[in-house]
Amino acid sequence: MLTNQTNCLSNLSINDVNGLLLRVSEGDENAFAQLFRAYYNLLGDYIMRITESEQLTQEIVQDVFLKIWINRHSLPSIDCFKAYLMVVARNHAFNCLKQIAREKNRRKEWTNSVLHLALNNPNETPAPDPSQLIDEAVELLPPRQKNVYLLSRRDGISQEAIAKKLNISHETVKKHMVLALRFLRNHLRANIRFFLLLITCWLRH
Repeated sequence: MLTNQTNCLSNLSINDVNGLLLRVSEGDENAFAQLFRAYYNLLGDYIMRITESEQLTQEIVQDVFLKIWINRHSLPSIDCFKAYLMVVARNHAFNCLKQIAREKNRRKEWTNSVLHLALNNPNETPAPDPSQLIDEAVELLPPRQKNVYLLSRRDGISQEAIAKKLNISHETVKKHMVLALRFLRNHLRANIRFFLLLITCWLRH
């Protein structure tokens, strides 16, 4: 359960929530902060039941509210914000879990290939190829994140140009890049850490 935010949802009426949504849609950051505090614990508890990971839950809560802010212009048209928030959170949580599962499977395949090489070539120490690891991680990204990342890093297109090309906002492009780079760093760090552990085991033998 996430408890570092004050839960004031019980003090808000439907009119209060609708008023906050209208103010947020107009770019009112104070109203957005109130909305965040009001729904933080409710959303965190809901996602925690899905992910069973406090760290992942915190990341998802932040990502969901980032989506809310990016798409704030559509907030006044939402009939039930609580239901809308839960659907967005559930979908994002499931997508994150699928992405984690794909990464684990890919890491398992890489581990098996390294161990196979070690057993068949005991005098050779297989070194991970960072570029290959990055390429593998890029393939695990969600389609839109992958597209944005490749347009930026492979094709050298500016974020403004990417936004126009994909018909999305500049803020959305920045969000996709942040999430993509975070995933790539974690993927590379995890594989390098395993490689160092493997070398240590070999040296002991």
